[in-house]
Amino acid sequence: MANNKKELVVLGITLAIFGGLAGGGFLFFGQGKINPNASSSISNANFDLTTRKSEGERLLITAESNADKEAAIAAIAKKDYATATAKFEASLSKQRNDPEALIYLNNAKIGDRPSLKVAVSVPIGGNLNVAKEILRGVAQAQTEVNNQGGINGMPLKIAIVNDDNKAEIGVKVAQALVQDQSILAVIGHNSSEVSIATVPTYQAGGLVMMSSTSTAKELSGMGSYIFRTVPNVRFQADSLSHYTVKKLNKKNIGICFNSEAKASQSLKEEFTAAIFTDGAKVSRINCDVASPSFSADKVVEDMLSDRVDALLLSPGVEKIEKGTEIAIIARNRLLLLGDSTLYTFKTLQLGQSAIADMVLTVPWHPEFLANNPFSANAVKLWGGDVNWRSATSYDATLAIIGGLKKSANREGLQQALSNPSFELDGAAGKITFQPSGDRANASILVKVSKGDRSGVGYDFVPLR
Repeated sequence: MANNKKELVVLGITLAIFGGLAGGGFLFFGQGKINPNASSSISNANFDLTTRKSEGERLLITAESNADKEAAIAAIAKKDYATATAKFEASLSKQRNDPEALIYLNNAKIGDRPSLKVAVSVPIGGNLNVAKEILRGVAQAQTEVNNQGGINGMPLKIAIVNDDNKAEIGVKVAQALVQDQSILAVIGHNSSEVSIATVPTYQAGGLVMMSSTSTAKELSGMGSYIFRTVPNVRFQADSLSHYTVKKLNKKNIGICFNSEAKASQSLKEEFTAAIFTDGAKVSRINCDVASPSFSADKVVEDMLSDRVDALLLSPGVEKIEKGTEIAIIARNRLLLLGDSTLYTFKTLQLGQSAIADMVLTVPWHPEFLANNPFSANAVKLWGGDVNWRSATSYDATLAIIGGLKKSANREGLQQALSNPSFELDGAAGKITFQPSGDRANASILVKVSKGDRSGVGYDFVPLR
């Protein structure tokens, strides 16, 4: 336990330095920066979508501003698209991994010509790194389709919206987007809480919502206009349970979850059901990282006393540090499992050797589909690997593009996506949708192993 305590001191120092940033290093995990865009709750009276939405006329990610990008923004506002194009290109030559700039560049090339418009709602003010991961996937798909002549000859324009990862703001955003008839579909939202809150608005307004990151089971079948390209949490639970119980013969599984995160709650419920189905049991020890009385030391002590032999960590993006703290204390004494929220640079950076051999369930990994061109194209475009959120957001954009090729209006798009024959090749495999709106893909498993890809000595690698 002494070594574990020493590592917790290192973890505390690291947290003091990085203070909740989602990471640095490769694009695979996002660039760690303090977010100056954070916003507080707003009332109906003072909500103004124009301050949160931009097609290039307004800078939303102020943390990545530079002179060329600001000049391009000013030029777009004046409808000087030639200057805007040149300045965005100059900005990207200095900072090629800026997805906001690439989307605005693509839009500037379109100018005032007729186009098909899709909005992407991301948490710029809530989790900037996640927002950029999503935007990279959208920008890559937009770039590719426009370079190939557009959608039946019509270029794709993207409107970026900041919803702060807040349900009350997301609902107001959804209401405004439904009223804007130029918007044919919405990619988003990020968190399950925001997506669930906005479903009634999109469904009633007849506007397709395609989430690439919301995994909560409540989204399944909530509406005929609701789709997602990230696997249902049930697939994640089944994959982890089968590996843990059937392959490794573990008998008593502990679960640490976040009662404030719907996706985490859903995984706990589905994983519990899967464990029982596979013939094992779930520990009686309650571990809620959102509880005011949470103690990682006590959790591990109680789990070991209950003879737990494997532990699932599902802390949610905002509480990765608590999940890592548990891992450090439990190292070498419990098999560690994790959900896709832990697939970040921050997890590797904080956990390092303590999380070696931890197994995570994720929707995508750059090495999993060897012949798929997405990963190599992403490296060429961005200068480094991308995260699974980029892959599933690329697929969300690709699905909407495919639907718009069949019918370039809201109702026709919904019908195209709902058609049982709809199928495309995406970054994470085939894109097809079940009647519930869920993607018909299984999750994959990755393992934390020694490597130099992330820059911290440990990487996520596919579990073959």
